[in-house]
Amino acid sequence: MEVLKEKVEEEEAAEREDAVERGEKMMKPPPETRKEEAPVTQEVLRDLEKKLSDIEIVIPETPVIAKDTKVSIDTATLPASYRSNTPGEEHLLQVAGSFSCQYGHLCPDRVPLFLCPLNECQVPKFVSTTIRPTLMPYTELYNWDSCAQFVADFLSMEPLADPLKPPTHLYSPTTVLKYQRGNCFDFSTLLCSMLIGSGYDAYCVNGYGSQDLCLMDLTREVCPLTMKPKTTVQEKQVAPPKKYAVKPPRDLTSRYEQEQERKRQEKIRAEEEKRLKEEEGRLQEAENAKADPLHGLRVHSWVLVLSGKREVPESFFIDPLTARSYSTQDDHFLGIESLWNHKNYWINMQDCWNCCKDLIFDLGDPVRWEYLLLGTDKPHLSILDEDDDNLIDDDDIDNLGKEDEDKSFDMPHSWVEPIEISSEAFETRCPNGMKVIQYKRAKLEKWAPYLNSNGLMSRLSTYEDLECTKLLEVKEWYQNREDMLELKHINKVTGLIIDYFKPGHPQALRVHSYMSMQPENDRVMEFYEKARVDGLIKREETPKTMTEHYQGRPDFLAYRHVTYGPRVKKVTLSSAESNPRPITRITERFFRDPAKPADEDVEERAFLILEERIQLRYHCREDHITASRREFLRRTEVDSKGNKIIMTPEMCISYEVEPMEHTKKLLYQYEAMMQLKEQEKMSRHQAWESELEVLEILKLLEEEEEAHTLKISIYDTKRNEKSREYREAMERVMHEEHLRQVEAQLDYLAPFLAQLPPGEKLTRWQAIRLKDECLIDFKQRLIDKANLIQARFERETQELQKKQQWYQENQVTMTTEDEDLYLSYCSQAMFRIRILEQRLNRHKELAPLKYLALEEKLYKDPRLVEHLKVFS
Repeated sequence: MEVLKEKVEEEEAAEREDAVERGEKMMKPPPETRKEEAPVTQEVLRDLEKKLSDIEIVIPETPVIAKDTKVSIDTATLPASYRSNTPGEEHLLQVAGSFSCQYGHLCPDRVPLFLCPLNECQVPKFVSTTIRPTLMPYTELYNWDSCAQFVADFLSMEPLADPLKPPTHLYSPTTVLKYQRGNCFDFSTLLCSMLIGSGYDAYCVNGYGSQDLCLMDLTREVCPLTMKPKTTVQEKQVAPPKKYAVKPPRDLTSRYEQEQERKRQEKIRAEEEKRLKEEEGRLQEAENAKADPLHGLRVHSWVLVLSGKREVPESFFIDPLTARSYSTQDDHFLGIESLWNHKNYWINMQDCWNCCKDLIFDLGDPVRWEYLLLGTDKPHLSILDEDDDNLIDDDDIDNLGKEDEDKSFDMPHSWVEPIEISSEAFETRCPNGMKVIQYKRAKLEKWAPYLNSNGLMSRLSTYEDLECTKLLEVKEWYQNREDMLELKHINKVTGLIIDYFKPGHPQALRVHSYMSMQPENDRVMEFYEKARVDGLIKREETPKTMTEHYQGRPDFLAYRHVTYGPRVKKVTLSSAESNPRPITRITERFFRDPAKPADEDVEERAFLILEERIQLRYHCREDHITASRREFLRRTEVDSKGNKIIMTPEMCISYEVEPMEHTKKLLYQYEAMMQLKEQEKMSRHQAWESELEVLEILKLLEEEEEAHTLKISIYDTKRNEKSREYREAMERVMHEEHLRQVEAQLDYLAPFLAQLPPGEKLTRWQAIRLKDECLIDFKQRLIDKANLIQARFERETQELQKKQQWYQENQVTMTTEDEDLYLSYCSQAMFRIRILEQRLNRHKELAPLKYLALEEKLYKDPRLVEHLKVFS
């Protein structure tokens, strides 16, 4: 505080000199006053009284200050750290109080510091201890932008009770998250805790902001979703002209008409720009007329992120209310009083006459930033001159170090419980699952997942005017849809609707542009070509045409254009199957097939059905400027009398760049025409299938729009009913199996008790008889089990001996395969014999022990223990 004291002493000395000068001037009255003093009469006094009585003093109304809108909090369930202070915290409060008194004495013209507000339990807590650095377990909350967006969406903003003063209470981030409400200081504390936990060098700032910033008013800001990304225009590389290229045709358009059209367009553009400028000027005047009377006085809190950590290249501000980032030079931020993190507290000693544009955020400079605690991780700058360095000896340096050690005080740990965000709260985000944000000429609505039955997550409505009365377009984003619908773009002016789908649609649909869902209307469908077998990329449909674009087909088909004639019957949903539209022309284009010569590789094929003609155009060779063409006159194979028509040269008109001998033969032309007829039938069939597919897609889209079923992950155990039912069924089966196992442990006395009359009390003689019978029966079971194992052992041994005897008799005539089978059998038989031998020996060892255990159990049985006491 030494530098701060020197500054204040200089200012006080200058003020005293000014006061002395003003006092000297006041002591010397002007000479005119001393010379021309007139006596005060009764008339003058009455006149003065009358004038004073006519003056009405209007007492201004006391401004109504909004009360603190904090909700009532149940403090009984809060931990002890919320309701009391530790000795370290009490010491910190004393240090902060002493610091605040010195600051108020040395800087009386500045507002009091925001140091120790009350928490939800009415206990004063230092602001730095309210920050609880926490790394969230969600990967989405690792970067600053996603953290800020979560805080802005999750909490509801409450304005400060007094816009000119910081709040009297600062709640813990856990309480703010629980009730999802808070002011700008609560927002900043929560966001700063998350950012510091993620590794950012973040600080809470107490300063002054604009009215729009403090009230979270975005009506003057453009919605980020409406901003179009800047596209870099790539210059087209002009191919060098060929030496023998064909000259382009001469441009015969009138230059005078072009000039007139250009002038007309410029005039229209200038009028539009003038209208927009006038409108902007009118809006600017209206905004200036509504100037904020509290400009520069409104208290606001935001977050400062300094460069260095997490590869942040430049320091910037984050407004926690809107999650928007700003430069430190932005005009919305008008000044800074102080800032703090979880380790220290700094006071801004720089002048904010130019807002925050000239501030230097070097927290290690004590001239610009006065710190509270010495234990700061920011490097301190040396403020001693060279002459002063010579005056300091080694003893002074040692004493200075000892003083710093005595004054150092580490910040206590945060009193706040660890910040936890449940998966349900993280998924819901917005309070009550919905949030509305008003932008300039736009309105953004957000919903939680699965809140809307159709999967709607957000809706952006764009308007033409500032009053938001003339709707231009609507964009709707969806999630978890079974039909993979992702975005719906509705243009309210033209009526055009564009649906965007994610990969996974049953028909591999990617984009669907339409104005009506009725068939045979204007629409464009785009597909994921890798998900389709036919390689269809795009299909454009009008009432009279259908155009399809392909890619990656084995037949190198790239384009098909179908022209339809007028329909006779009325259009229905099944009209393509029962009453197909008559096709008048089919035009197909193909990519270059490198396996064929260019003169035989068709580039365009046109079937003129009404004119009974087929036109072909072949690919052009690289060293040629023209391509071969061929036209066939398609006629019926028989005439009216039933005679077969023979191919004539007039039925094929061709132009060949390099005529070939075999192409002139009628047989070649006849075979080509027959092949084209088959291809025409196939093309017409494919066009008919395309019509059916369009009807199928439209029907599927209508069903999906009506049902709008949502898909639920198998890991979502709360919403996935099938998974929950399956889990409950498995638990029920396991419980029933457990009950069966318990029941399976039958009572060893049950068969013998069944022989007695029901309800009769056991006598001593009957108890002894039950014991003996049970032991005899158990002994017999042990003997029977041993005999069974012995019988199996003997049977396996006999079979092995028989097999060995058979092997000795047939050893000479056996093949290699038979020997392998014999050896395999012997190996398995020996394994079974050894297992049976081990089981028999083990049974002989455990049988006496089991008999004694059962006997002991019978003596301890509660039903027999009273009658068998004598024998135990």
